[in-house]
Formats: sequence, structure tokens, C-alpha cells
Amino acid sequence: MLGVFSSSIVSPPDELVAAGSRTPSPKVTAAAKLLARFVEANSSAVSVQIGDHVQLAYTHHNQSAVQPRSFAALRDRAPYPPNHVVGHLEGNFAFIVFDKSTSTLFVATDQYAKVPLYWGITADGYVAFADDADLLKGACGKSLASFPQGCFFSTAAGGLRSYEHPNNKITAVPAKEEEIWGLSSW
Repeated sequence: MLGVFSSSIVSPPDELVAAGSRTPSPKVTAAAKLLARFVEANSSAVSVQIGDHVQLAYTHHNQSAVQPRSFAALRDRAPYPPNHVVGHLEGNFAFIVFDKSTSTLFVATDQYAKVPLYWGITADGYVAFADDADLLKGACGKSLASFPQGCFFSTAAGGLRSYEHPNNKITAVPAKEEEIWGLSSW
């Protein structure tokens, strides 16, 4: 899965911006090229571009698109906020949901991060989320980080939050170089 969002949709977390500023120019600079790499690598990929600000893609292999009714149920589950509902889901999951009608983004992973999810900032300033770190390496450089387990990112809630303590903002932590680039110390 891949989601690429312009700064008009998502404000990049300061911590990821600071880490990215130490990085030499990434090999893949445009968000469109990142999407093209995903589609090339996955023959069954489905991609959607929403204006100039949002690009989404997924494959049919172990993934499925969230149906509009599913998201509407999550969004409209009054009086419970979406983070409360997602915090009570059981199983392994990671997902990216964009609501075009409100231009809001909601990204979440399960409490144990059994489904990998990564995020970073591309050289052209887009925030990218993907379940494949290798896909984002060339585009995000050192701003690339594992998405924190048991957390959600919501533009409506103001950033990265924990399921258990949704009122407390969580700090994004860029991955250590050896975690992303596969280095090992002797």
C-alpha cells in the first residue's frame, strides 16, 4: 500500500523534516515517480490520483481497499471518535484512509505493528506512507521511519496520537540509519 500527500493535506512532522534535512538528495524526487515505482513493482496494483494533492495505491495481494461504507461507519460512529473505534479493532492491520469531502487523512496500525507501515518526507515535500520500506528509501532518505505501533495519524486530530492516550501528541522518531539501510556493526 502507498499513500502520498502534499503539504496542503498533511503538515510533515517536524522530527521527520529535521531528519530529512541531513539527507543528500534522494534518488526519487517526485511523488508521481514514487507511485510509478509502486505500480511497476506490483503487477496487480490499483492506483488513484485525487487532484494534485493525493496519490493512493494498493495491490490485491494481502491488501484491500477500504470500502466507502466501512469508512463512513468509522467516521460516523458517534459518539465515539475514530481513534476509539480503531483502538478496539482486533487483528493485524495497517491502513490509510483519505476522505476527499473533508480533505482529512487517517492512518493507523495495529497495537503490535504486525503489518509494517513506514512514513517519510519525499524530496519534493510530500508525506508518504507505505508498507514497503524499500519503496520509500530512495524517495525519503533519512526522514524514513517506522510508523509507531498502536498509534494513528489524523489531520483532524492534529497529528500522531496513541490509541491509549489520544490527547497526548506522540513524537515522530526517524529510524536509525542501520535499521533502514540494512547496515550492521561488527
